[in-house]
Amino acid sequence: MANIAPKILSYQATNRSIGESMPVFVVLGNWTDEGIKNVKDAPSRIEDTHDAVAKAGGKMQLYYTLGECDFIMVLEVPDDKAIMKILLWLGSKGNVRTKTLKAWTEAEAAKEISEIQ
Repeated sequence: MANIAPKILSYQATNRSIGESMPVFVVLGNWTDEGIKNVKDAPSRIEDTHDAVAKAGGKMQLYYTLGECDFIMVLEVPDDKAIMKILLWLGSKGNVRTKTLKAWTEAEAAKEISEIQ
């Protein structure tokens, strides 16, 4: 049923302390003409994306939306290289176009803000 993500997405996090949180990315997405034409295949495509994210050492939550975006994904992945590989793989399928935002938790931002002199 679901294609297993290509080996290029296989990634193991290194230099990460136990308990250290992974970077969070918010991905805003829209279907391309091809993607909406084959919208019935969306659930299996999303399953493939979950597999790719897991294979990269991360996790993902997807929300379908109304309005300017067709969906929003919230991803936690080991680093910027992992999100780049995932999004390039996803975009190469031709079904979606994405815009990506890097996000910080309140605690992470508060720590950085407290260090401003």
